[in-house]
Amino acid sequence: MSTLPEAPAGHKVSESLKAAPGPARAAEAGLPADAEEVAFDINNFSLWYGQRQALQDVTIRIPARKVTAIIGPSGCGKSTFLRALNRMHELTPGTRLEGSLRHFGEDLYGPGVEAVAIRRRVGMVFQKSNPFPTMSIAENVLVGLRLNGVRDKKVLQSRLEESLHMAALWNEVKDVLNRPGTSLSGGQQQRLCIARSLAVQPQTLLMDEPCSALDPLATAKIEELIQTLRERYTVVIVTHNMQQAARCSDRTAFFYLGRLIEFGNTRNIFTSPSNPQTEAYVSGRFG
Repeated sequence: MSTLPEAPAGHKVSESLKAAPGPARAAEAGLPADAEEVAFDINNFSLWYGQRQALQDVTIRIPARKVTAIIGPSGCGKSTFLRALNRMHELTPGTRLEGSLRHFGEDLYGPGVEAVAIRRRVGMVFQKSNPFPTMSIAENVLVGLRLNGVRDKKVLQSRLEESLHMAALWNEVKDVLNRPGTSLSGGQQQRLCIARSLAVQPQTLLMDEPCSALDPLATAKIEELIQTLRERYTVVIVTHNMQQAARCSDRTAFFYLGRLIEFGNTRNIFTSPSNPQTEAYVSGRFG
């Protein structure tokens, strides 16, 4: 079994993250208290692509209805971790895993649990907006519902408006719903993809660098939207932009070389991290 290279000399993974956290260790590692609802309860989770280990012994409890940012240098396992949360990695041949991953108490990899059902509850927004080019704006939003057998026109119309409102796009497109989704600007297309994810009413929304290809104005709109969504949804966002993580998130997890190095309140991660690797990364000394 292959392993990842060791972290640089002098930098050790926080001991509090090497084992499943009890109450004391949970507080020490910045994990949510027992009274706080947990969206993802992950213990000793490892993942391989063939012989290459991409994630190693990740233990983390991600709180519900908050924004959690995943940060770290390129190749550290951020996107792999995010994709594991709704089993997107299964599209890559030769993938295998160990450990436990639960979403609101349900074992996501349990016997008989279908990946398609998981992806309805755990939506994904990708780095590059991907509206279906042959579909109108309205059809792009409703495609998931139609695939799930929803045919009632009143339900479809209601969900269309609700989803576009939640994605802060309704006022911009309400009079052009029959135009192609690809006719929108880049920022509008990304919000259209968010509306498409919201239309099937997931519990959780995953975002893989959703603003990396957007201009500052479009980025600001997405960040405002994230703050609104946290009132109803659990949001997990991967970002290379540490300022964005600091602005948008309640909790931040720092990954390095496939390991979770530190997880805690965002303010603490950026102002007084407990691990020297975290401090070196957020201060710009590497990455």
